[in-house]
Amino acid sequence: MPLRTCSVVVFVIVLLAVAVGLRVYAQDGRAGVTSGTHGQGHAENHDWYKELKQPGTGYSCCNGTTNDIEGDCRPTRAYQAEDGKWRALIDGRWVDVPPRVVLQSLAPDGNSHICASRSGLIYCFLGGSPKS
Repeated sequence: MPLRTCSVVVFVIVLLAVAVGLRVYAQDGRAGVTSGTHGQGHAENHDWYKELKQPGTGYSCCNGTTNDIEGDCRPTRAYQAEDGKWRALIDGRWVDVPPRVVLQSLAPDGNSHICASRSGLIYCFLGGSPKS
């Protein structure tokens, strides 16, 4: 294949890859923010996160931000399975949400949010409406 033809083929492949990537992002523009990654989206929601209390104990769900280290609460993607149990993304992994940590309220934005330690211990969870 001549060099010019090869360059055109590579250009077309790169262009298609960019187009596919943009389409995926457009379908879920929140992808980076809703992977449940520790710290992502905490600062924007801290004002209402700090009011959340763990069911049964009354302890705060949110440890806040200390020395520029982000807190435990963040937006996430989640869904309710057919059996009624929630599954949520924590640091990019789907996990089962224990029913004892599910708060019976909606977040101000109507989306799912989770408060969990870096080790994956879930303190509180708010399911989106109907799922997010």
